Amino acid sequence: MRQRIGRWIIPVFGGLAFVYLLVPIAYIFAFSFNDAGRTNLVWRGFTLANWLDPCGAPQVCQSLVNSLQVSVAATLAATVLGTAIALGLVRYRFRFRNTADLLIILPLATPEVVLGASLLAQFLNLGWNLGFATVVIAHTVFCMAFVVVTVRARVAGLDPKLEEAASDLYASPLATFRKVTLPLLLPGIVAAALLSFAMSFDDFIITNFNSGSFDTFPKFIYVAATRGIPAQANVIGSSMFLLALCVVVTGQVISYRKRKALAAR
Repeated sequence: MRQRIGRWIIPVFGGLAFVYLLVPIAYIFAFSFNDAGRTNLVWRGFTLANWLDPCGAPQVCQSLVNSLQVSVAATLAATVLGTAIALGLVRYRFRFRNTADLLIILPLATPEVVLGASLLAQFLNLGWNLGFATVVIAHTVFCMAFVVVTVRARVAGLDPKLEEAASDLYASPLATFRKVTLPLLLPGIVAAALLSFAMSFDDFIITNFNSGSFDTFPKFIYVAATRGIPAQANVIGSSMFLLALCVVVTGQVISYRKRKALAAR
């Protein structure tokens, strides 16, 4: 009897957790078809008008464009800086290396309220106007920590003999990095960039501290929530979820085909 209960308890709780995670997504998707009018709190009828005109609500598409611009800029900066730092921390020994390692990882353990307030204080002390640039800098700070952690694990797993073999074949350091090191690091770099993009696009707390009058999509959702999030915002959220799902499924299919091709050799 105990074995039978133990065999079912994990699938049941796992299924309940899965449903719990999907309920908000299902709600957003369903209400993207709501004939909402001024508010989107009560179901009023089915319509495709929101999907045919996703920019119908004021500022919704502009805030989305702002978020995409911030996320792309912060991801590029964090990926380049984080990859260089990860290589330096793994490959080189220098004074205060452990201290540098701690300072890089510190944003991961710092509450977003503290990090956002501290960055705001720095920008105000420097006399900077809050806007796009301050948001990008703030996002780069915490995204860079995720890049360092992800890429560092990849760098630590590299076989140094491959780079030594390239050097033995008279490859320059730059050629070795471009043709040997970088291709081996590329999966980790891409994973870190995707994680940074998702974290930047989703962030609200740090953005709210350092954006001033500059609106991003999460900030727009927070402000609009008081009167009912417009159905067009649900359309955009559903589209982002479906796009992310397609990317994940495509990656899994490509990975499966590669493993199958290698196994067939």
